[in-house]
Amino acid sequence: MKKTMVFFSLAALLYACGGNDKKAGDAGSKATAETSTADADKGLELIGKSDCFGCHKIKEVSVGPAYNLVAQKYENTEANQNILAEKLMKGGSGNWGTVPMAAHPNVSKEDAILMVKYVLSLKDEK
Repeated sequence: MKKTMVFFSLAALLYACGGNDKKAGDAGSKATAETSTADADKGLELIGKSDCFGCHKIKEVSVGPAYNLVAQKYENTEANQNILAEKLMKGGSGNWGTVPMAAHPNVSKEDAILMVKYVLSLKDEK
């Protein structure tokens, strides 16, 4: 009986420690995506020309989450780049509180991915 309890306790501990909330959804891609400096620079340029800084700041929470916090939450994978680009274009709510993310349907998928690449490049910014 004691061995059974130890086994189930260890199994529960391993299950609880096995989670990883640094990915968006269960996208299936664990490979880290390459983000060139040129892509990140182009993404920042696109963000600067948009209304993004009206709700987001790089290192401080505003109406929306700080970009460096987004980078800390999401691993820089191709799957997450696509998920976050879709969120940028379609909008949504619930990931960072009650304030909804406004949709940006006029942003192309290519531009949205460049913008996301910039944000995810800030992973080490504190």
